[in-house]
Amino acid sequence: MAAGAIRSVVTEQQLRRARLLSGLIIFTFLAMHMTNHVFGLISVEMADYARRWFLPIWRNKIGSTLLYGSFIVHIILVLGSLYMRRSLAMPWSEAAQITLGLLVPVLLIDHIVATRLSSSLFYLRDSYETVVHTLWSKSPFNGAKQSLALVVIWLHGCIGIHFWLRYRPWYSAIWPGVLTIGILLPTLSLLGFVQMGRTMATPVYLLSGYPGGYYDPTSLSADANATLMRIRITMHGTFLAAVLCVFTLRAVRWLRERAHLITIRYPGGEAISVPRGYTVLEASRMAGRPHYAVCGGKGRCSTCRVQVIEGEDNLPACDAQEERTLSRIKAGKGVRLACQLRPTGPVTVTPLLMAKTPSDEAPDSYEAIPGREREIAVLFCDIRNFTTLTESRLPFDIVFLLNRYFNVVGQAVEQAGGRMDKFIGDGAMALFGITGSEELACRQALDAARRIIEGIENLNEQLSGELPDPLRIAIGIHTGPAVVGTLGYGNARTLTAIGDTVNVASRLEAVAKDLDTKLVMSAPVADLAGLDFSSIPSREISVRGRTEPLKVYVFEKGVRKALEGLDLDPGSA
Repeated sequence: MAAGAIRSVVTEQQLRRARLLSGLIIFTFLAMHMTNHVFGLISVEMADYARRWFLPIWRNKIGSTLLYGSFIVHIILVLGSLYMRRSLAMPWSEAAQITLGLLVPVLLIDHIVATRLSSSLFYLRDSYETVVHTLWSKSPFNGAKQSLALVVIWLHGCIGIHFWLRYRPWYSAIWPGVLTIGILLPTLSLLGFVQMGRTMATPVYLLSGYPGGYYDPTSLSADANATLMRIRITMHGTFLAAVLCVFTLRAVRWLRERAHLITIRYPGGEAISVPRGYTVLEASRMAGRPHYAVCGGKGRCSTCRVQVIEGEDNLPACDAQEERTLSRIKAGKGVRLACQLRPTGPVTVTPLLMAKTPSDEAPDSYEAIPGREREIAVLFCDIRNFTTLTESRLPFDIVFLLNRYFNVVGQAVEQAGGRMDKFIGDGAMALFGITGSEELACRQALDAARRIIEGIENLNEQLSGELPDPLRIAIGIHTGPAVVGTLGYGNARTLTAIGDTVNVASRLEAVAKDLDTKLVMSAPVADLAGLDFSSIPSREISVRGRTEPLKVYVFEKGVRKALEGLDLDPGSA
C-alpha cells in the first residue's frame, strides 16, 4: 500500500516536522507582508518605502526558493497526510484547520500570478500602487477575495502554531500577548489596504507612469493576459486534480480494505470493525466513541493510551515516537498509544483515561482539561492545635473560625499570584506556576507563606478574647513536576495537581508540625527562587517514598521577619 511504502522511507514524525517547518516559513512571510500593509495607514508611499526593506529578504534565489518551495512542499505534505489519514472523523478544530488549508491555494493562486509571475515574466511593476489600484479600483471582487485569503491563511497558520505550542509550559504565560498580536496584525493590515485603496480612488491621485500620465502601469498586453490566464487555469486545475486524486485514492483504498477488516473490542463488549491499518484512535472516532487525544493523535502525549487485554500477537512493534512517550510515563506491559497502534488482527483494549461525552464536559472552560505535566510549586498549610481549640466549642463557632482562617489563606494565595486548590478540614493546598515559570512560582509560594503568617497573627489579635490559645500555623512548600488537570465529577470538578511533588509538599507540612515550626521548605524552592537563605537553618530529612534524603530549610524563629527582609515581589523574578 502507498501509505505503508511512505512510512517505510520516512516516519510520520519526520513528515510532521517538514510540514511544520514549511508552514513556519510561509507564516513568517505572511507576518512580514501584513506588517508591510500596516504602513499603508500612513501613506501609499510609506508602504512602498517599507517594502524596500522586506522585499530583499524574499526576492533573491535563496528566499524565493525557501518561500515557494515551502508552499509546494506544504501542499504536498498536507494532501499526503489527508490520504494517509484513515478516517475523516476528527475534532472540529482539526477539521477547521484542514478546510482552511485546502482553501489557501484556491484563494492565493490568482494573487501569485498577478504579482510575482507578472513581474518576472512581463516586468509588471508590482508595487503597492499597482497592486492596490488593481484590487481596489479595477477589480474589487479580486480585492475582496485577496482580503479573505489573507484572513484564511492567517487563521490556518495561527491554529497550527497553537496546536504545536499549546502544551508547552511557557506558552500559557505569553498567550495573552500572542492572541493580541494575532488579532491586531490582520486587522491593521486590512485597514492599511483600505486606506491605500480609498486614497488612490480619489480624483486628485495620479498613478505614476510615463511623463504626461498617459501610461497605466497596471496594464498588460492582450498576449500577456492570455498567457497569465493559461497559467492560472493550469495551476488551479493541477491543485483540483491533486485533491480529487487524493479522495479517489482514498475511495479505492476503502474498497480494497473492506476485504481485510479487523475487530477492535472495548470494555462492555462493544466491537468496532475497521480496515487493517487503522489506529485504535481512528477506530474510536469512526464509531463516535469518546477517546482522549490531547496532542491531536501525534504521539506526543499519553492521554489516548490503552491497555491491550487480548490479541498481543496482533500488535506491531512501537515506533521511536511511541517508544519515547511510553518510556517517559513508565508504561506497564501491554500499554500502547491508541493514536500510534495499528493492529494487524483482532484485539481487545481498555482506554486508561476515560473521556467524557461532549454533553458532559465544557470544552471551552479552562477547568475542563485533561492532565499534563508542569513544573509547579505546591504549598500545604494546616492549623497545628485546631482539634484542641474546637473540643469545647459549638459547631457554629467552629464554622465561623474556619471561614476566617480560610479567608486569610485564600486571600494570601491569590494576592501572591497562586491558585487555591482545596480546603480539607483545617488544611489547605495551593498551587503556583500553572502559568508562568517555576522560578516565579517559588517566589509566589514564599510570598503567600509570608502573607498567611501575617494574616494568622492579625487574626490571633482580633480573636484574642475568643481563643484560649492563639492559632499556630504549619506550612510546607516544595517544587517539581506534577500532573495538572481536571479531576472530579459534575459540579465537583476542579483543576488540581497530583504526583510526587504534591506528596512531598504535604509531608513537609507534617514535618513543620513535628518540629513545631511555622515553615519548612525544600532546597529546590530556595534555589529556584534565587534568594539567599544562608542564615536559615537547614537539615536533611527522610521523606517517605523517596530513597534520597531531602535538604530542607526550617524557619524555627522569627519567620515573618526573615521573609520580610527578603525581596519577595512576585514580579521581580
